[in-house]
Amino acid sequence: MANQRARNLRTNATQAERKLWHHLRRKQMDGFRFRRQVPIGKYIVDFACLDAKLILELDGGQHNDPKHAESDAQRTDWLESEGYRVLRFWNNEVFENLDGVLETIRQQLAYDDKTPPPGAARRPPPSRGR
Repeated sequence: MANQRARNLRTNATQAERKLWHHLRRKQMDGFRFRRQVPIGKYIVDFACLDAKLILELDGGQHNDPKHAESDAQRTDWLESEGYRVLRFWNNEVFENLDGVLETIRQQLAYDDKTPPPGAARRPPPSRGR
């Protein structure tokens, strides 16, 4: 069931997911293989590099809602308890600062310890202006 849902999510990717995938697929990110819409436990993550245990999540505006923020935090905590590092980006970051997003991902991939570099992991999504 999770595999079918993941397949549907891959087929119906958001614009931000398609744009980021263009830079991650075919080992373009420093030779690391990323997969998209990957079932891990009870979750389906947007992108995962299983060798580096790095997960990338893209968040739309609905993640500003307190209910979503709470479930995102629980999801991140569980994934981290399984040994993954989780990076979250807003969709608009992919469109407005793609180079910065890609550089943050490269820094995480280059860091070979379980502990992420200071300020890079568990970075909360930037707050949106009112």
